[in-house]
Amino acid sequence: MSACDVPAESFAAMAEDSELHGIPENVLQLGSSVPPAPQHSDAECNPGTEASAAEGSWSGRWVLLRLLDQAEARHSAYLLAPKEASAVLEGTVPEAPRMDRKIQVSEQAQVFSERRSKAVCCSLPPSSSDSCSSESSEGKTSPRYMEQVNSKGSKDFCIKNIRQAAFGRKEIEMAEQEMMALMTLRRAAEGEKPLAGAKIVGCTHITAHMAVLMETLSVLGAQCRWAACNIYSIQNEVAAALAEGGVPVFAWKEESEDDYFWCIDSCVNVEGWEPNMILDDGGYMTRWIYKEYPHLFENIKGIVEESVSGIHRLYQLYKTGKLCGPAINVNESLIKQKFDNFYCCKETVLDALKRTTDVILAGKQVAVCGYGEVGKGCCAALKGMRAIVYVTEIDPICALQACMDGFRVVKLDEVISMVDILITCTGNKNVVLREHLELVKNGCIVCNMGHSNTEIDVASLITPELTWRHVRAHVDHIVWPDGKTIVLLAEGRLLNLSCSTVPVYVLSITATTQALALIEMFNAPEGHYKQGIYLFPKKMDEYVSVLHLQSFDAHLTELTDEQAKYMAINKNGPFKPSYYRY
Repeated sequence: MSACDVPAESFAAMAEDSELHGIPENVLQLGSSVPPAPQHSDAECNPGTEASAAEGSWSGRWVLLRLLDQAEARHSAYLLAPKEASAVLEGTVPEAPRMDRKIQVSEQAQVFSERRSKAVCCSLPPSSSDSCSSESSEGKTSPRYMEQVNSKGSKDFCIKNIRQAAFGRKEIEMAEQEMMALMTLRRAAEGEKPLAGAKIVGCTHITAHMAVLMETLSVLGAQCRWAACNIYSIQNEVAAALAEGGVPVFAWKEESEDDYFWCIDSCVNVEGWEPNMILDDGGYMTRWIYKEYPHLFENIKGIVEESVSGIHRLYQLYKTGKLCGPAINVNESLIKQKFDNFYCCKETVLDALKRTTDVILAGKQVAVCGYGEVGKGCCAALKGMRAIVYVTEIDPICALQACMDGFRVVKLDEVISMVDILITCTGNKNVVLREHLELVKNGCIVCNMGHSNTEIDVASLITPELTWRHVRAHVDHIVWPDGKTIVLLAEGRLLNLSCSTVPVYVLSITATTQALALIEMFNAPEGHYKQGIYLFPKKMDEYVSVLHLQSFDAHLTELTDEQAKYMAINKNGPFKPSYYRY
């Protein structure tokens, strides 16, 4: 059908139909590409004339415009509120749709502004005078002032929201798939209950992989009470799943400083229940018991500690004669040093930096303070991304390793003014001071991969002349009077566990080591372990390795009797003497 065959009424219907589908009234003012509805004369309806072809073209354009407008209306439906969308699709136009959408944007901006102002208020470290001990970082009432009950009627826990338990259970089940070694240990020892009678109080990260460890300890017969060693690494849904499963857990993400120590105290200060084992990460639980409840050490059979800073505190107690029981140094165990500290940090430092800052690392100048196993992992990852890496070290052996790995060893003062990223990995205190931060360039990213939050002197940045601006989760901009800005991640706390996810398989190695250490100390004969700090036995290191080799379908070569005799070792291990360095 040509344009001439279309009656005038049809064009009117088209116009009405177009209005129904949302063509604005001023559409004809947009230019020559949107022509008016053609007016036909008898002469123009002759198919053989030039005008007829022109009018056919006009009609085709008009129909095309109508179809395009309908498509636009359907596309707009996705951008409108539900009522607006249904109205558009049904062929009706709500009154002043543009104004409604402007109002919505304004409301969203207002909500964002309110959230941001709350975040700025809570962006300062917990030790600042502006932080409120009775409120969480979201500005709501602390969970310690709310009563929650699990499905079994128990109230012996304090978490963010018990209703997240189902989601947390899925997280734990996923972690179990990657922690085959610990699950194998659980199944093998479940019948014997080697921890029956053990009352373990723990202060570790509250994450899915640690939940698998806690539940394993419970299956092996232990009673457990748990708090968190890091306020940013807590997974609220996992804490909920543990509470629903009957584990008294006291932790929620971004607790205040007051809440943090209240949670630790809630694990210990329980009527009719006294711990006889401690599983610690950072020494916080051990120090709290020593400070507030020293009489409890009379029944403590052993302490298992897994961090550099925690071991340092234990050695301080030991040297002064104040260590009130035996402890196993899991951090110095060979398998944790070689696998957890190195591979975990190598895998996570890049992820944490990119999640928080979206930074490109190629060509960036990075200073890494410390070249232990954590520093080695960080440097290897950064070098792989083609960053220019400088290393600071106090130990000449580690410094030589860094040089032979291709890194330049410097003093921090030599490079502080030109680096783009500054990472601490020492476990020490006051590694990066205010005087260093005064010299860094604008936009420098400052973060910590060591366990303790004392490596960066964050307290020195809480002064009237500096402005803290909370940008996003775990990212604060600290602005100097001249406009210079540094980017502080996780308030100087552990970067990867605060801002990233960690490979569960690697953490399974440490968790299995911790479980074996607890079993060893609890079942040791009376007096076997005296007051002191013991290293994890090499035979146990090898056993943990064997458990994890299963997931790789690896097949070990066995020594012949002649070979074992020649090497003067047992066919079943240990395969290296204690003085051997891997």
